[in-house]
This record gives sequence, C-alpha cells and structure tokens, in this order.
Amino acid sequence: MVDGHYTKQVKGRPKTDRRDCQWIYRLHRAGLLAPAFRPDAKTCTLRAYLRQRVNVLRYASQHIQHMEKALEQMNLKLRVVLTDITGVTGRAIIQAILKGTRDPKKLATLRQSQCKATEAAIAQALHGSYQAEHLFELRQAYEAWQFYQRQLDKVDAQMAQHLQGMKCDRALPPLPPRSRPRSRQPNRLRFDVRTALYDVVGIDLTEIEGIDELTALTVISEIGPEVSKFATVKHFGSWLGLCPQIKKTGGRIRSSRTRPGVNRAAVAFRLAASGCHASKGALGAFWRRLTARPGAPKAVTATAHQLARIVYLALKHGMTYVRQTQEEYAERQRVQQIKALKRKARQLGFEVMEQEAASPAPTASAAPTT
Repeated sequence: MVDGHYTKQVKGRPKTDRRDCQWIYRLHRAGLLAPAFRPDAKTCTLRAYLRQRVNVLRYASQHIQHMEKALEQMNLKLRVVLTDITGVTGRAIIQAILKGTRDPKKLATLRQSQCKATEAAIAQALHGSYQAEHLFELRQAYEAWQFYQRQLDKVDAQMAQHLQGMKCDRALPPLPPRSRPRSRQPNRLRFDVRTALYDVVGIDLTEIEGIDELTALTVISEIGPEVSKFATVKHFGSWLGLCPQIKKTGGRIRSSRTRPGVNRAAVAFRLAASGCHASKGALGAFWRRLTARPGAPKAVTATAHQLARIVYLALKHGMTYVRQTQEEYAERQRVQQIKALKRKARQLGFEVMEQEAASPAPTASAAPTT
C-alpha cells in the first residue's frame, strides 16, 4: 500500500486504468514508491471501535438538538438556564415533564445542589405551552438519546475488553497515583482508560501537558503502542502533517505551510495543544510566546508538533515525561538568545562581554517646603 500522491499520472497523457497500471509498475520498478503507514491488526481493531464511538456520540448529539427544539417550540427556556440539558438536573426535569408534571415550581425543586442556576430562575424558564405534538417529539428524542447512551456503554465495554488483550508481556511497576484531578465530562469513557493504556504502552501518556485520556487513546488507536515504523521523529512529524512543507525556488522560500489533510492523530494533538494556553509549564510558555508573534493558529500547530515529538520519544525509548516550569523555559530561551547574539557578533567581527546588570541608582527627592 502506497500513498496516492506518489502515483499521479504525468499531465498531458490520457488517463485509463491500463495506463495507470503501467505507470504504477514503472514507478515501482524504479523504486519511487514509498510504503504507506499501516498499523497492526490489533491497533486497527481498536481504531475501528473508537471511530464507532465517535459516530455514536454524533448520533446522540443530533437527538439532543431535537430535544432542545421541542422544548423551544413549547417556550420552555431550559437551555438558557442549564448548560447541558442531559445533565442530572436536565434529565430529571425532562423525565418529570414526560410523566405529566407541569407546575414550574415543582419542576424547579428537581434542581441538584451542584447546579449554578437558582430554583427561581429555573421556574421562570419553565412557563410554557405543553402541546401534545411537541411533547411527543420530546419523548421520541429523549428515548433515542437514551438508546445511544446504552450503545455507548456497549462500545466502551468492547473497547475495554480489547485493550485487555493488547497488554504488553513485560512486567511493569505499579502505576503512580494521578497527579491532576480528573475532570468530569459528559462524554467521558466508561472505563479506566489511564490504567488500560499504561498496561498496553508501559508509560503514562496522560502526564504530558494537555494530553488527557481520550487524546492518548486516540493517538494510540491511530499509530499503535510502538513507533518503530517511523525511522525518526522527523518522519513521524511529516506523517502527521504538523511540520512545515517548505517550497523553495531560486533561493527563496515561496511557502512553508503544513501539508493539507485530515489525520485523526494530528487533530488530537492540535486539541491537546489548544488546552495548553493556560498551562504553567514549558509548553504553555511556548504556546504563549508563539501566539504573540505569528498568531494562535500557527502556535497551535507548533505546540502540537512539540507534543508529537514528546510522545514519539516517550514511546520509542520508554522515557517518562518530566514537566518543566515556565521559569525554566524562560531561562533556556535567555541562554539561547545570548548564544545567538554572540554568534552574530563574531560574524560581524565583534566580541560580546557579559556583565551583571547594574542596579539603578537611588534618586534624590527634594524636601517639601513650607
């Protein structure tokens, strides 16, 4: 299996299946076709399960929109006071409405203690007209959403069972406790992904800045537990499409944009890089430094490339990620800038002498006159 970009026909020649076969044969005989990346069978199975999970989530989100539409047609502004109508409070209110409860104050008493909206605000949003046809639409959408939630449980159970069969044979030290609190997300995986991936890979990828359990699972499902098929980290970054694709002619660089294409692993790295904007570590400082110069889109791509390099080295050499602070990153940047200034000075025939910055002299203040 090869990439289709390598087998393009020469422009100006008639295109037929016979001529295409002859052209591919000539390219293969000359050794001009590079093999495409193909993960092993177990990784392909895990990838199929995870992609099916994404499809189930997409189908469920459509029925959430149907529920919001039915509520809006009945003039019930539940979506205004609740961030997620499928949360604990939202589901309790929808179930009570479908059972026949119409009193706004009684529905507002179903509010959970963690809900930010007050009972008065919820009661005010539930004054509407309960029409039979819209209630029927709400019931069907809610039952369909519940069906896909059960389908999601089945997919997660199948995925957890498959990850059990992908465990590595070597003995691993016990997994250290989680250093960061686990965020509660509505579409989170229904099993302990961190422990399952640790048994498969041998390292904890969630310790890397910006990478959560779903991102780590997405990357492993796309590339597998090992990166031996990529010769170097540069090959890995090129396959992801996160490194610049330089087009140079006449000694001038015409373009350095990244290669277009949809790579699920690259999308996962970009999402992880977007979450580093508030990080207090080195990657967060790197993201903020680039955002101030070329802008946020390029900063996201560059940070995603850095994350990809870290994951590649961790998987290839089994290295544990050591988090660096933004102060250490700033000091490393200062050292690099000093080296660059010295190198530029030597090229111009000068020499840079380092000295401590003098503290500012205290200024004398005039005594007030009376």
